[in-house]
Amino acid sequence: MEYMEFKGRTKNDAITEACRHFSIPSDKLDYEVIDEGKTGFLGMGAKPAVIKARVKEESKEEVIEPIRLSEEPIIASVRAAADKIVDIDVEAVSGKFLSDVFAAMGISVEISTKYNDSLKTLEVDLSGDEMGVLIGKRGQTLDSLQYLISLVVNKGTGEYVRVKVDTENYRQRRRETLENLAKNIAYKVKRTRRPVSLEPMNPYERRIIHSALQNDRYVTTHSEGDEPFRRVVVTPKRDSSYNDNKGYRANRGYHKNYNKGYNRNNREYNRDVNKKSDRDNAEISAETVEQK
Repeated sequence: MEYMEFKGRTKNDAITEACRHFSIPSDKLDYEVIDEGKTGFLGMGAKPAVIKARVKEESKEEVIEPIRLSEEPIIASVRAAADKIVDIDVEAVSGKFLSDVFAAMGISVEISTKYNDSLKTLEVDLSGDEMGVLIGKRGQTLDSLQYLISLVVNKGTGEYVRVKVDTENYRQRRRETLENLAKNIAYKVKRTRRPVSLEPMNPYERRIIHSALQNDRYVTTHSEGDEPFRRVVVTPKRDSSYNDNKGYRANRGYHKNYNKGYNRNNREYNRDVNKKSDRDNAEISAETVEQK
């Protein structure tokens, strides 16, 4: 198999992306580091790490280098064990996997799993005193756990199982936050008539932004950049305009028709005023003649 190129915020993120692409544990990945990347200062000057990777050939000597995810560097061995699972009990396997992870992390977490065989979905709910650690920055740790559980359970099932991991209703709260953000950004774009670029987001969060604004008459959205720096850009539609006092106008045709209607009404008003004035003058002249 030929090498393929993968990018990530760090070298370890690039390795994770390669493992995700090939659906293999890190000990079966053969890779070379092309560029270590740069984190930059406050996000400025950041440069992604680049690696070339492929699946190891059986004849080659295997050198185990686990993926060092910031949340749990001990998971590689558990992921490798998933290769041997056949016809698994999805709830039991995912529960055991998480118990081992949390034991290694030294935290106490209550795990609740619910598997729907007809829909092929697994919902995992976590609760405890240290849920902030499991959520991580913008839910990154939670997303990593969700991804690793998906790897474990789908190694031992015939059909793909969709996994959702949540804690303290974080997913719903995050969705509401992103939807409010989308509306606020859209309002700013409408007023300034200038595009706004949001911070980098994962595909799931970008879909929330796109969905929240897909029916907006005055702005449109698209994504730019490469993972993991891909972001949503909100731009004004060309045929829309905004007025602080009168609100939004769909296009120039609206103004044209509005002005036509105003002018027509103004002419009719002036005509009525002139008729009344002529009538009043005639009455005054008649009264003057009678007095004489």
